[in-house]
Amino acid sequence: MLTKIGHVEAIFRYPVKSMAGERLEVASLGWHGLEGDRRFAFRRMDDRGGSTRLTASKLPELVLFVPQRREDGTPGEFPTHIRTPDGKELPVFGEELAEEIGRRYGAPVQMMQMNHGIFDEASISVIATDTVREIARLAARDLDIRRFRPNVVVRLLQPEAFQENNWLGGVLSFGEDDTPAVTVTMPDVRCSMVNLDPDTARSAPEVLKTIVRANHNQAGIYGAVTRIGRLAIGQSVWLCMTTKSAGGQTAISD
Repeated sequence: MLTKIGHVEAIFRYPVKSMAGERLEVASLGWHGLEGDRRFAFRRMDDRGGSTRLTASKLPELVLFVPQRREDGTPGEFPTHIRTPDGKELPVFGEELAEEIGRRYGAPVQMMQMNHGIFDEASISVIATDTVREIARLAARDLDIRRFRPNVVVRLLQPEAFQENNWLGGVLSFGEDDTPAVTVTMPDVRCSMVNLDPDTARSAPEVLKTIVRANHNQAGIYGAVTRIGRLAIGQSVWLCMTTKSAGGQTAISD
């Protein structure tokens, strides 16, 4: 059944993994997520096993670094410089930036670029404002939604915390007619990133503990892009759920 569930309240992308995000009015949703989202990350040169990406779980200060684009730089969605917590603006692929991050981490690092993005689970994440508000209430803290690092924030027509649980297996579409859509593939299982204040990098462990108690460590959803197009603040958000027919085939409920 196709149901209007809310509106797009905010759009974020994160050019460099674990660094500060950008709040956008309009974005292009492609087959690999938002254009320019998580296309860069630092690689830990001291670790040859498993994932070598340096994230804020190992260096919380990463959230204080701000990707920027200079007008005289390469046009497009990619950052040209990074503003450090000390206010310096350093080229993305410059040695000085790698040395700065390496000094804070305590081991050598190297910037890498991935054309299709560098994601943990899926290329798009969505969360409702009511879910964040309920977590904040239970944790007795004023929580900035940036802690949750979503791509799309939805304001629901019928407020209900953790309503995203009911979207699994459905399709979210944004806007009217032939507009972007994502299939909801899995819940967003949270990690220590939600504990980090995006402005100070200070950790509040009670935030993650609250999510564990309130909703089995899940807040928001991940999705796979099934239709590309333009995302914009204010667009209607529609949910289409599927059902199993008698023959076991998946069918759309009208």
